[in-house]
Amino acid sequence: MMMMMMNSTHVSYFTLSAYIDTGVLRYFYFLIVMSLYVLIVCSNLLLIVVICMNRSLHEPMYLFLCSLFVNELFGSTGLFPFLMVQILSDVHTVAAPLCFLQIFCLFTYATIELLNLAVMSYDRYLAICCPLQYKTKMSQQKVSTLITLTWLLPVVSILVLISLSAPLRLCGNVIDRIYCGNYSVVKLACSDTRVNNIYGLVYTVVSVILPLVPILFSYMRILKVCFSGSKPTRQKAVSTCSPHLVSLLNFSFGCCFQILLSRLEGGRMPPMLGIVLSLYFLTCQPLFTPLLYGLNVSSIRLACGRLLVGSLPL
Repeated sequence: MMMMMMNSTHVSYFTLSAYIDTGVLRYFYFLIVMSLYVLIVCSNLLLIVVICMNRSLHEPMYLFLCSLFVNELFGSTGLFPFLMVQILSDVHTVAAPLCFLQIFCLFTYATIELLNLAVMSYDRYLAICCPLQYKTKMSQQKVSTLITLTWLLPVVSILVLISLSAPLRLCGNVIDRIYCGNYSVVKLACSDTRVNNIYGLVYTVVSVILPLVPILFSYMRILKVCFSGSKPTRQKAVSTCSPHLVSLLNFSFGCCFQILLSRLEGGRMPPMLGIVLSLYFLTCQPLFTPLLYGLNVSSIRLACGRLLVGSLPL
C-alpha cells in the first residue's frame, strides 16, 4: 500500500485501451460514426426548429419534447466528435481535463434524459387522467420550472461527482474503455475512495428512483383509465404514450448495459461486444428519439412536412 501511495500522481492524460487496431477499416468506421452524428444533429435540430417556429406547438408536451431533443444534441456532441478523432488516431490518449469534461457531458445527459422522460410521463398522466384540470395544473410557469429543474439538478450533482474524482491521486492512467467514465477513473485511485463510492451509489440510486416514482405512478393511472375508459380514450392514450414508452424502455436497457459494463472487467467479454454495448444508449437514444416522435406524433409530422415542402424551390 505504501509503495502504491509513493507511485501515485495527478495524471495529465489518460490512455483508452479498448480501441483495437482496425487498419484501413478505421476510415470506414469513421464514415459510419460521422454519418450517424450528422443524422442525429439534423433530425433533432429539425424538430427543435419546427417546435420553436410553430405557435400551435407551444404546448407543455411539445416544450418537454424540445428539451428532450436539445439534450440528445448535448449528449451526442459529448461523444461523437471525440469518437471520430480517436478512430483516426494512432495513439488513443485524452488530456485529463477533457476526460472530466466528457464525463460531465455524458453523465449529465443521462440524468437529464431520465428526468425529462419522468416529467413527460407526468404530463401525459395529467392530460389523460385529468383533462379538465390540465391547463391549470400544467401552467406555463410550472412547465418552465420543471424544465429548469430537469437541467439544473443533474448539472449540480455531476459537478459534485467530478469535484470528488478530479483531486484523486492515481496509480495509473489506462482506462479500459473507448471514452471516459467516472468509475473507470475512480478504480485507478490509490487514495481512499470511500466518499466517491458512497456518493456514486447515492447518486445512482437517487437519479434512478427519483424519476422512476412519477413514471410508475403515471402509467399505472393511465393503464387504469385505458381499461375503464371509452374506445376514443384508449386510442388517445396509446397514440400519445407509445413513443414515450418505447423511448423509455430503450433508454432503460441502454443504462443497464452501461452500469453492468462499468462494473465488469474488460476481459470478461469480447472487445467488439463491449464497444457496441457501451455505445448503445449514447447512439440509439439520440437517433431513435426524433424518429419516434417525428413519425408517430401527427402534429409534429405535419409541421415537419409543411416546413420541408415550404422550403423547396418552386
